[in-house]
Amino acid sequence: MIDPRILRDEPDRVRAALAKRGLSGEAVDRALAADATRRKAIVDFEEKRAEQKQLGKLIPKASPDEKADLLARTKALAAEVKAAEAAQGEAEVAWKAALASIPNLASEHTPAGGEEDFVVLEEVGTPRDFSAEGFEPRDHVELGKLLGAIDLERGAKVSGSRFYFLTGVGAQLERALVNLAMDQAREAGFTEVIAPSLVKPRAMEGTGFLDQAADDVYRIEGEDLFLVGTSEVPMAAYHSDEILDAETLPLRYAAFSPCFRREAGSHGKDTRGIIRVHWFDKVEMFVYTTLDQAEAEHQRLLAWEKAFLEKLELAYRVIDVAAGDLGPSANAKYDCEAWIPTQGKYRELTSTSNCTDFQTRRLDIRARFSDGEQQRTGPIATLNGTLCAMTRTIVAILETHQQADGSVRVPAALQPYLGGREVLEPIVKP
Repeated sequence: MIDPRILRDEPDRVRAALAKRGLSGEAVDRALAADATRRKAIVDFEEKRAEQKQLGKLIPKASPDEKADLLARTKALAAEVKAAEAAQGEAEVAWKAALASIPNLASEHTPAGGEEDFVVLEEVGTPRDFSAEGFEPRDHVELGKLLGAIDLERGAKVSGSRFYFLTGVGAQLERALVNLAMDQAREAGFTEVIAPSLVKPRAMEGTGFLDQAADDVYRIEGEDLFLVGTSEVPMAAYHSDEILDAETLPLRYAAFSPCFRREAGSHGKDTRGIIRVHWFDKVEMFVYTTLDQAEAEHQRLLAWEKAFLEKLELAYRVIDVAAGDLGPSANAKYDCEAWIPTQGKYRELTSTSNCTDFQTRRLDIRARFSDGEQQRTGPIATLNGTLCAMTRTIVAILETHQQADGSVRVPAALQPYLGGREVLEPIVKP
């Protein structure tokens, strides 16, 4: 959630941030009204509690006639105190809900608008011109069949639409990508993590995913558990309810986990192949750092993502995502989109978001800072960045590095993870 002081002291700034996302300022008005009600409820309760304590001191000193009146007043006041305490509790819940409904304030550099209003920051590499090479590129579905790498039919038979099997070199390719990503992260100083894919509601709420994509989340029937759509969720909750030592920051984690998404609202989109699926594996970078270092850390995460895509020899572009397309927890987000030859366009492969202190306030994560001889606790920032989402990365590799005979050239950086193999050969004749 946002800093309550910003809401109280700079409500117009919050309204402007909501407008940048294409949202009305009604949430600000509701939150301010809830805050006023909460403050009044606190005062009412404290006044009645103070009166109750004062009466308690007077009763032993009172005369018999006065004592009867004081006892009657004490009895009535006890009910009033109880009602005031309940009203304060209700007002506190309403205030927190109103505050939680306000998304993070978008960065100054974030473009205003919706999904199509992104700004292209750079393009890296040149998409292959297959016409100049004299052949029409095959899509990843056809290549997957030729290579014995992707089995969509049996995926649908076993689990339903938008599921798949990776087989043979497909499975080997995912394992190679996981190892390449984890090795890069470890060499950059990240702690490797295998993260749980099931989390409690607090983790989902704390990261903003029940606000952002509740319809896209799988909940386990009969259990108070959710399947995660990204390991950002368990990693954000990893240090929940903790006070960290500021001297240890940044804490950088690289977490591997399966990811599950219902893909609600995507009916008819990307129905062919493994671009948009209900389950995929991913290596996610997650960082805890100080607020003053968050923006610089965001640039570092983007640089690590770019370095990984360049190892895979992919043509890609970097976009600054518009405010209306940010999740509620993000202050800013960069996407790296790889060129997909058969689609003739760039598609998101990785993204990185700066969530400032939005998630840590919800999850009660702070750091202890030293100011000379004095110590204080204060909020910190979280950031996340996809290093490798397996299915889309496999799509980009197969389509980008395919050859006329249906084989696929292996990028040099991946070859050591595939036993030195330079080419993936078809097992079926084209």
